[in-house]
Amino acid sequence: MIHVDQLVKKYGDVTAVDGVSFDVAAGEIFAFLGPNGAGKTTTIQMLTTLCVPTSGAITIDGIDPRVRPHDVRRRFGIVFQDPSLDGDLTAQENMDLHGVLYGVPRRLRAERVQKLLTLFELWERRQTMVKEFSGGMKRRLEIARGLLHTPKILFLDEPTLGLDPQSRNQLWTHVKFLNETEGVTVFLTTHYMDEAERVAHRIAV
Repeated sequence: MIHVDQLVKKYGDVTAVDGVSFDVAAGEIFAFLGPNGAGKTTTIQMLTTLCVPTSGAITIDGIDPRVRPHDVRRRFGIVFQDPSLDGDLTAQENMDLHGVLYGVPRRLRAERVQKLLTLFELWERRQTMVKEFSGGMKRRLEIARGLLHTPKILFLDEPTLGLDPQSRNQLWTHVKFLNETEGVTVFLTTHYMDEAERVAHRIAV
């Protein structure tokens, strides 16, 4: 599902990613570990078409992101390290906006929103402004939103950073369930080694 060969990203004299290679199989939960500043986020940015590699090769579901970026974007969902929800919209409005941007038909969008918000235990709060949510609720909503358009791959960039242990466990329970039931491939970065060991099928350091 993901193939990376000798990936390099340089910013002037600074090498952020230096010759990274790995493969991620379809349906796998793959954990990408490293300390802060190791280049995890930069790697995700290259995989998700947000920045162009200096050298090396990438394919996502057999497609080169540099050649067909729009086709690649339809195949993944992403939860960024920094919050990206609109706090002045409700949970349902955040979901609906994402669905419209990805061209999800109205009827399918409504069904998918209900399914995901129910799964992530947010359906009863769907009309609540996101700015009133706790950190854990916001993270669960971001993951639900990332899965709305039924992507083949879900990228999670340190999704549990700053969450309490209960919220972390709850979040991973939901992600593992979706991986098992929908077959979504999960690529996650974290510096919680215990978390990666518990959740991932395979770990790269």
